[in-house]
Amino acid sequence: MRARKLTLAAVALAAGLSLTACQGNDDSAAGASDASSDSSASASSSTGGNGGTGGDEATGKKDAVDTPDDPDAAKAADGTGHGQINTGPCKTANLAFDSGHGMAEGSIVVSMRNTGDACSLKGFPGVDLNSKDAGTPLSAQRSSLAAPTVVLKNGETTRFTLHYPENNTGGTGVRIDSLDVTPPNETHSTSLPGDFSLPVTEGADQKVTVDPVGTGKQ
Repeated sequence: MRARKLTLAAVALAAGLSLTACQGNDDSAAGASDASSDSSASASSSTGGNGGTGGDEATGKKDAVDTPDDPDAAKAADGTGHGQINTGPCKTANLAFDSGHGMAEGSIVVSMRNTGDACSLKGFPGVDLNSKDAGTPLSAQRSSLAAPTVVLKNGETTRFTLHYPENNTGGTGVRIDSLDVTPPNETHSTSLPGDFSLPVTEGADQKVTVDPVGTGKQ
């Protein structure tokens, strides 16, 4: 029992050292129609007459829909927001979180559904693993995947994946009780239940990694 406590203390120390929060122009301008002119010619039998012109200028009517001047708005229209203008980074308070075990062994998939106005996410979420066996939370390391920009309109969902080493040692390992998740560019987190254990082996904490939002199967 004393040996196991010392080993768990080592895991807690490693977790403490690695603690960090895992993070046109107006195409519809008024148009004017060209002046239409009516010509009348007076001719004589001996010489050609000079023609006089006269016309009425018509004022065009402005189109009801303008083309966006902002190129970022055009990009948002092509993204997952389906044309709805992005109002800024997604806030924790406007996201509904859920989690479950992934298809691959040693993975947790966390989903985030937008419950507010259209918003965007780009980057790595912060994920801290909490355990009663270790007094200090263990922060997941960032993976090497590139982070895409994800635009969510109201009701849309995106996901990210947490990877961890499976406990195949035959011992109880370090049981993870909950996950604290912080979206990219946010400081507020939400807590999700945890239901897995980590092996009590050297370097196990460094094998807990998180992918950026929007990668993997969505």
